[in-house]
Amino acid sequence: MIYAIQNQIQEQLDAISGSLRAFSLKLTGNASDAEDLYQDTALRIITNADKYRQGTNFKAWAVTIMRNIFINNYRKKVRRNMIIDQTPNNYYLNSGDKTVINEGEANVAFDELLSMVDRLPEDFRRPFMMAYKGFKYEEIADELESPLGTIKSRIFFARKKLQKMYNDRYQERA
Repeated sequence: MIYAIQNQIQEQLDAISGSLRAFSLKLTGNASDAEDLYQDTALRIITNADKYRQGTNFKAWAVTIMRNIFINNYRKKVRRNMIIDQTPNNYYLNSGDKTVINEGEANVAFDELLSMVDRLPEDFRRPFMMAYKGFKYEEIADELESPLGTIKSRIFFARKKLQKMYNDRYQERA
């Protein structure tokens, strides 16, 4: 008797497998996930064949099983990604209301870089600072009454000297 019911369920499942696969693809949007969902559904249908009532709509029963599996899997995935705050007074969860911007560290780093720029020789520092302020190479050359190539090379070498000064300063700390 049980084998007859399982065979009948298997035949009905084979008859609607195309539409179940299409529905699983619609739910997941991914062929691999859709195939996994279909296989989970087929397994659940076969293992719960005794719960199917003869004379009812088999396709509706199968689609309901598939939808429930999909929803349960989705809820598990959402729960896995949820952050549970166990700090006193839920400090981290409630701290998102107001953001305090503290640029202290960036300001200190900027001030240190400016002091390094100040240590550059004048013929490198002045064109570098003009470039930093947004002047074009041609404008800097005109202002300083120097050839364009000289200005470009001074700015290039100023950058290189600053990189070396920065690396020397922060390699000591590492």
